[in-house]
Amino acid sequence: MPSLWVDADACPKVAREIIVRAAERTATPTWFVANHTVPLPRSKWVKALAVSHGFDAADDEIVERLAPGDLVITSDLPLAMAAIERGARVMTTRGEALDESNIRARVQMRDFMETMRASGEHTGGPKGYSDGDRREFANALDRWLAKNV
Repeated sequence: MPSLWVDADACPKVAREIIVRAAERTATPTWFVANHTVPLPRSKWVKALAVSHGFDAADDEIVERLAPGDLVITSDLPLAMAAIERGARVMTTRGEALDESNIRARVQMRDFMETMRASGEHTGGPKGYSDGDRREFANALDRWLAKNV
């Protein structure tokens, strides 16, 4: 059975709640990995894993532990690329699938935007997490679980 691996450092609370409910409903082993303690309900299926503080420590732990076919939930594009290279599926907390067909272009755009910001451009940040994002994520997660669990 595949597991869910959640990059919990930047996971919105509402997405975390959706993941917990889905994991309980489908009896799916789920790990929230962060470099801080993540508040989670007691559960047989949902666990928190706090890693040492350090650059990309949580990301490295996820990549180390995941198995091919697992689902990684993250908006961190380098983590997504590493997970895809290890055979995992990847979804953002907005329900967007990241895979071999789109990850390289997304990483290149991210790198370009970082270069723009470093040169003094004000590019703005990501938009806020909306009710539409919540619905898209919940629906995408449900579809993935229906196909894979």
